[in-house]
Amino acid sequence: MKALRLEQFNEMAVVELPDPDLPGPGEVRITVAVTGICGTDIHGFTGENGRRVPGQVMGHETAGVVDALGEGVAGLSVGDQVTFNPVLVPEVEAEEYAGREQRAPGRRVVGVAPEIVAAFAQYVTVPARNVVPLPADLPIELGALIEPLAVAVHAVRQAQVQAGDRVLVVGGGPIGQSVVLALQATGAGSVVVTEPTAGRRELVQELGVTALEPSGADADIARIHSALGGAADVAIDAVGISATLATALHATRLDGRVCLVGMGTPSLTLDAFLVSTGERQIVGSFAYSADDFRTAAAWIAADPDRARSLISRTIPLTAAPTAFTELAAHADVPGKVLVSLAVDPTEES
Repeated sequence: MKALRLEQFNEMAVVELPDPDLPGPGEVRITVAVTGICGTDIHGFTGENGRRVPGQVMGHETAGVVDALGEGVAGLSVGDQVTFNPVLVPEVEAEEYAGREQRAPGRRVVGVAPEIVAAFAQYVTVPARNVVPLPADLPIELGALIEPLAVAVHAVRQAQVQAGDRVLVVGGGPIGQSVVLALQATGAGSVVVTEPTAGRRELVQELGVTALEPSGADADIARIHSALGGAADVAIDAVGISATLATALHATRLDGRVCLVGMGTPSLTLDAFLVSTGERQIVGSFAYSADDFRTAAAWIAADPDRARSLISRTIPLTAAPTAFTELAAHADVPGKVLVSLAVDPTEES
C-alpha cells in the first residue's frame, strides 16, 4: 500500500509499505478514502510539538470503507462507509473511563502513537468499538470532518455554553470554524470570531457569524463587545497563545467562562487579576469523549451542505508532501485540506 511518511522533520514522502494483515478478533480493517491535514500534523511535521517522530505515518481525521472484519465483529459489513474515533482505550480501562475516554491513562491516539501506521496510508486497522458508521448517501469526504468537529463539540460542552449565550471564538482556523458549527447546533446566541487571515474571516462569515480582524489594540475589546451586543458570556480560545488568551479574558464578562482548546504553545502567561478579581473561570479542553465523537458524526450527517463549506481543497496523495511544506509556511488556505488516498488506476497499471 502507499502511505505518506514523515522521513525527517520538514520532509514528507510517499512510500510503499506492506499491506496490513487481516484484522484480528474485534478489529476492522478500513480502506482509507480521504484524510484531513490537522494543525497538529503540521506541528508534527515541523517538530514543534514533540508529539511526532521521523519514520511515522500520521493521520487521524479520516473516512473510508470497511475492507475486512475480524472475528466477533457485529453490526458492520464489508463495503460500509465509516470513520473511526482515533482515541484508543485499553479494554481494561474502557468501563472505568466510559464518557471520558480521552482521560484514560493507557489511551493511545491513532496518528500520534508512532507505532501505529495511521490514516495517511491506504489501509488502517482499528478496534471495532472505535468505528462509527456513516450514512451510505453521505459524501465520504465529509466523514473526515467529524474528528475536528468532535474537538469542537467537546470544547463547547466544557465551556458549558447555554442557549442564547454571547460567545467569542478566538481564531478562525479549522478548529475555530468547527467551534462555530458546534455553537450553532447548541443554540448559542451571538457569535463573534477574531481571525487575522482574510480568507478565513470570509469563510467564517459564510457560516453566518461575525468575523473581526484583530489589531492587538485595546479597541479590539470594544469592537468585540459591540458586535456581540455586550461582554461575552463565554470565550473559546482556538489558538492557545498568551495574546489570544488575554483577548479571551478581557472580552468576557465578570464570572464569565474561558475555554482553552488551542495548543499554540505549551506555556502561557496571563493576567491573574482578570481571573481572580473578575471571578472568571478557565477550563481546558482536550480531544473528545466517544459520545462527543458520535454527536459530531450525527450533526454532519444532518447538515452535510453546511459542513462541506469547511473543505478548501482535496489533493491526491502525490501532492501531499508539497501541501505539508506550504501549510507549514502558513499558506493562505482558509479551511481544511483533505488528502485522497484513492488508488490511481494509471499508477496501478
